[in-house]
Amino acid sequence: MRSAAGLGEGDALTRTGRSGITGAARSGNADDGARLPSWIAEVGVPAGLSVGTSSLRDDTFTRLTSMSDVARSVAKCTRCALYRTATHSVPGDGNPAADFVCVGEAPGANEDATGHAFVGTAGELLTKILAAINLSREDVFICNVLKHRPPANRDPAPDEVEACRPYLLRQLELVKPKVILTLGAFAAQTLLETKTPIGKLRGQVHLFHGTPLVVTYHPAALLRNPAWRRPTWEDVQLARRLLDSATRSGA
Repeated sequence: MRSAAGLGEGDALTRTGRSGITGAARSGNADDGARLPSWIAEVGVPAGLSVGTSSLRDDTFTRLTSMSDVARSVAKCTRCALYRTATHSVPGDGNPAADFVCVGEAPGANEDATGHAFVGTAGELLTKILAAINLSREDVFICNVLKHRPPANRDPAPDEVEACRPYLLRQLELVKPKVILTLGAFAAQTLLETKTPIGKLRGQVHLFHGTPLVVTYHPAALLRNPAWRRPTWEDVQLARRLLDSATRSGA
């Protein structure tokens, strides 16, 4: 397999199929390996956190039956103040029936200007990373926790996360991915409901509503810290192995 922008080298990996999201209780690391489905355990990576949240409580979101419905609702959303300063909403892009979902933090300036997720230099790097594991942007679904850009790219505020989280959960329910790849500490900590640093979340298979979740660095961070490219390459290879294992098992 060719490497992505100097991420590293690896063996050839094959394309895969799809799965759904099931409920799960939150737990820590202790003995989680015994609870992993066999098709995940066979990858041979330690189990991490297992997180399951309650069903969406707002009927508005359960009535969103397609990704187009979600996008239209996001475009009109006033649940937090970010819509006032954003140029465009950025619900996400890609295959609405994807096996593989990438989740980042929030739209930046380029995303706000275009209405599309992960464009610009960091987006180009993400495209190369996906290509290195034989996935195109058309194969996957790419989105962020927040659907509007925070002013000056500041960190998301808790009320903004609370406002946007139901949209993300609904998207994951609709897509039913086999594997989730979080990009950056914020996305990982939001979905896994933890403040554990990203370095300690890497190298494990976490479960989000029963779906395996792999943590890696944000492409923008790789541009600033080239030393993180090798561990990122290891992370995305793990995600790919999980995808292949799911297909072989029919998960």
